[in-house]
Amino acid sequence: MRRKIVAGNWKMNGSKDLAQTLVGFVRSRIASLDNGVEVVIIPPAIYVGDVIGHAGDELSVGVQNVGQWGSGAYTGEISAEMAADQGCQYALIGHSERRQIFGETDTVVAEKVERVLAGGLYAVLCVGETLQDRDAGDAEAVVASQVRAGLATVAPDQWQRVIVAYEPVWAIGTGKTATAQDAQAMHASIRGVLSEMGAPADEISLLYGGSVKADNAAALFAEPDIDGGLIGGASLIAEDFVSICRSVPANI
Repeated sequence: MRRKIVAGNWKMNGSKDLAQTLVGFVRSRIASLDNGVEVVIIPPAIYVGDVIGHAGDELSVGVQNVGQWGSGAYTGEISAEMAADQGCQYALIGHSERRQIFGETDTVVAEKVERVLAGGLYAVLCVGETLQDRDAGDAEAVVASQVRAGLATVAPDQWQRVIVAYEPVWAIGTGKTATAQDAQAMHASIRGVLSEMGAPADEISLLYGGSVKADNAAALFAEPDIDGGLIGGASLIAEDFVSICRSVPANI
């Protein structure tokens, strides 16, 4: 059965106090959940140590980005190995903000996926189309291209550490959300692409992200190919984030 995951991407938000209060609150509530969901906190890298200090065994921790190199003269970068050394289990790769603001290409994304997997972390590959792509009828083609390019170097024995997060760019931080039916259609398309690539598609967790909130999470997570969520703004509100985690059905 595929793993059920809800990951909170704090983006460039947070503080030592948030790491203590929010993570402590979430940890105390998650302990009582019986739906089998794995909860991941992904803070800015500077707060990873603080989050790990409060996460206990109930929560997993990730980083929002890593460099495509193992080490060297790359001021400001961190490596996948460094993240693992700090106790992280996950790394986001190819988030639309990294692609759009920092100019990350499919080639760079693929290099980062390769480094993350070599470093022993789970790679969460983010893919998604713009509103222009969707209006032009190119949404599935654009996302399929990102999946193929980003995961091109994955070895057969590494697929179990690959997760794909579908985040339509037009729904990130806008308050707009894909309907559950539209999200399911894209997730089914992604699973088809993974199968074509020779991956064990039915075993790979696919997450939805894009203005997921406590009041729409259940409908999204009820779809057969949506295995959880990558949560942005709502992950900074402890009660809302816990409610989203509770929305994951026991059997997806």
